[in-house]
Amino acid sequence: MQIAISGANGFVGRVLCALLCDAGHDVNALVRRAGVGVARARECVIPDDNFASIAAGQPELKHCDVFVHLAARVHMMQDDAVDPLMAYRAANVDGTLNAAAAARRAGARRIVFVSSVKALGDREPGRPWREDDIPAPVDPYGISKFEAEQALFAFGRTNGIEVVVIRPPLVYGPGVRANFHGLMRAVDRGIPLPLGAIDARRSMVYVGNLADAIRTVATRLEPVEGIYHVTDGDDLTVADMVEALARALGRPLRLLPVPVLWLRGIGRLTRRTAQVDRLTSSLRVDSSRLRRELGWTPPWSVLQGLAETARAFKAAR
Repeated sequence: MQIAISGANGFVGRVLCALLCDAGHDVNALVRRAGVGVARARECVIPDDNFASIAAGQPELKHCDVFVHLAARVHMMQDDAVDPLMAYRAANVDGTLNAAAAARRAGARRIVFVSSVKALGDREPGRPWREDDIPAPVDPYGISKFEAEQALFAFGRTNGIEVVVIRPPLVYGPGVRANFHGLMRAVDRGIPLPLGAIDARRSMVYVGNLADAIRTVATRLEPVEGIYHVTDGDDLTVADMVEALARALGRPLRLLPVPVLWLRGIGRLTRRTAQVDRLTSSLRVDSSRLRRELGWTPPWSVLQGLAETARAFKAAR
């Protein structure tokens, strides 16, 4: 197939490009700068964040059967934008529709949009989120992702294009940054972590599993539409995740059983209530629909994914 991928040089995009190229597909990698994509993919440089240029045909997107939209203004803990919601909407809603317009003109019959669990909310409704649950996003990033989903489905209905939305939870893997990288660094340094009493479970997805799920829906010959959640299929507690990382890094496990109420009190005192709440609250998604309807199974278990992530971290020390 001929497949165009926005955000092709990002954390997920690089893995997806390599996977599709290995399978013999013709990949058009949309990137912001030349020479930073995957060597076997054809690059198309996009000069702006919201894809207004490619929507206007400058540059012209070459023919594609499927368009995978990964590019986004990502979630940031501290956003310095004057109006964060407006900034997220400009990139994640307007940008998605601009990319869709370019995909339609290029002949795409299917658009795969990688959204986020944040489109549902920050906390689960007492059980894993399902695809048919009513979303309740609370932050600008999550709101923009949900609005982009809705706008894209309307675009697909109007233009006769299949739209598939993939909602991943926390994505990790070799090269992961932000909080997950900080956690690995703390475990590697042997820093005692006050996480031993947290029994909250968090859904995660290894970057290789996410890329494989995207490949599955992008290259499926039969029609496919709708929303699919994707996870590793094994929701660990925070303490279990730290234990697995310590084992993979070859470091002793140093977890302190600090009561959750104490942690939340510390969060209020340090003005990090949101961060502590996320750490101490469960956030699971049900990914059984993808397995049941499309027969997808994750190539890597969560323990294999964590081991690969730790291996890459050790190699980059």
